Amino acid sequence: MPEMRILMAHMGKPDQCGIEGYERNGGYQAIRKAIPQIAPENLIELVKQSGLRGRGGAGFPTGMKWGFAPKDPALPKYLVCNCDESEPGTFKDRLLIEHDPHQLIEGMILASYAIGARYAFLYCRGEFFEGIVKLSAAVEQAKKRGFLGRNIFGSDFSLEIVVHPGAGAYIAGEETALLNSLEGYRATPRLKPPFPAVAGLYGKPTIINNVETLCNVVHIVNHGAEWFQKIGKQKNSGTKIFQVSGHIQRPGCYEFPLGIPLREVLDVAGGMFPGRKFKACYPGGSSCALLTERDLDLSMDFETLAARKSALGTASIIVMDDSADMVKVANRLMQFYQNESCGKCTPCREGTRWVVQILTRIEAGKGTIWDMEVIEKVCNNMEHNSFCPLAVGAAPPVVSACKEFKSEFEAYIRKNPNSEKLPEMPISYPYS
Repeated sequence: MPEMRILMAHMGKPDQCGIEGYERNGGYQAIRKAIPQIAPENLIELVKQSGLRGRGGAGFPTGMKWGFAPKDPALPKYLVCNCDESEPGTFKDRLLIEHDPHQLIEGMILASYAIGARYAFLYCRGEFFEGIVKLSAAVEQAKKRGFLGRNIFGSDFSLEIVVHPGAGAYIAGEETALLNSLEGYRATPRLKPPFPAVAGLYGKPTIINNVETLCNVVHIVNHGAEWFQKIGKQKNSGTKIFQVSGHIQRPGCYEFPLGIPLREVLDVAGGMFPGRKFKACYPGGSSCALLTERDLDLSMDFETLAARKSALGTASIIVMDDSADMVKVANRLMQFYQNESCGKCTPCREGTRWVVQILTRIEAGKGTIWDMEVIEKVCNNMEHNSFCPLAVGAAPPVVSACKEFKSEFEAYIRKNPNSEKLPEMPISYPYS
């Protein structure tokens, strides 16, 4: 299947980052169509009818989320764009903000108009230096054209967009930790409920959307809900930017309708290197269960992958060929989650560190026959008793590696002549 480029239609055009080039390619027509011709509640209904689901990982219906915002016009409300793209294997948001920043700005204007927000915040990963510069320039250009500021197009709708560099933490991608960071506090997650739509930024109703989600709104307004529904499959409308990395010949971003088989995505990305075979992949970033060779014909959509006990997530496909050592992969991933844990809750803080210790011991040839069972129990505790989604995402990639490639872990354990003895307790308790 060839690519179907909608969000990426103008990627690579040298003038697309500037407002003149963006308008020349049809930009800012959606806000002219919506403000003030379409009532905010009708815009929310349009997005609901389109079937657009969040592209940040969870896949929650966007129109439904917008509908949670209180309707009282006197109550301050905020829109926050989550551009803190830190999940291993993800790079679609970076592509969008560096090559087509005005598409995102227009999407934010539409979303803010729909929910009645007068201030919108673009929380961008702090390491995206080029993206922050381009987004800031795009905001200033939009202001000069009258697309931002007071009384846009002569209506009573006014909007300011603030570009905010992130705090350099993976946990800041969790929506409530992001809000704490925006307010100037440490990026640690909040207890829910209340949910951000009720009490979010500065205690006010806040809608949080991903970059790719907001960019889709522009095209839904331009072409209609029915057009969007016809792309993809039922309950999975529209295209998705698939990010392919790892042991693949042409890594990069590819835009396809939702529901494309995994095999076709990998084929367009060049397939395996000569002499190598596909072994496994993480289909939605590292925070999901592995897929193996038997899953190559699976439909890449939210429901199908959930039924497989994995997740579409951000559609970030991390590919591994038959040269990959799954023990080392599992250890490296859990080290990442250990380093990025905010430490707020015990299951995550202690669980990630405990699993890293066990995997490191297995990799060093000092594993025991009990280690696999302990890893599964600790990960199960992390998945079901942690405060926020970080540990919930840290467990499946390791547990699935242990199950799908159990023989590789057992081969490492058999290197230990004392594998049937309990490991010696360390004299001092290691904290790193």
